[in-house]
Amino acid sequence: MAQVEWFDDLTIGMRFRSPEVEITEADIKRFAAEFDPQPMHLDHEAAKETLFKGLAASGWHTAAIAMNLAIQARPFGPHPLIGAGVDGLRWTIPVRPNDRLHLVGEVMSLTPSKSKPQGVALVKWTMFNQNDEEVYTFTPIAIVPRRVPVARFRG
Repeated sequence: MAQVEWFDDLTIGMRFRSPEVEITEADIKRFAAEFDPQPMHLDHEAAKETLFKGLAASGWHTAAIAMNLAIQARPFGPHPLIGAGVDGLRWTIPVRPNDRLHLVGEVMSLTPSKSKPQGVALVKWTMFNQNDEEVYTFTPIAIVPRRVPVARFRG
């Protein structure tokens, strides 16, 4: 795949893949204790009585993991991932202790700005577990710098 540094380097259908990360029971409980202290994220026995039928990561923990993996995938080269929002955010199955997760992104849409040296890229990200089951999707509305000199955009 070509080196991506700028909005101008992206093409529709381009794909990115992150490294893999393993989620431990301790990770799940630590995040939940601080940000989402509910039984299905903190206690095995109590979690059995919930919709999840066992300990599961908070959806917001799953989202945070996905963000970290997207950063590691470096879809915009050296530029940070800056967003104006998120579309299509879905939790499809629970993330469990010892799941190994990775993220795959695909460029769905590219819209160059007519007035600024940037563009908007929609990359649909899908996170999979070790069984290649989809656990989470999201499509950030990413603002990516263009290679085009700023002077070109001045009126």
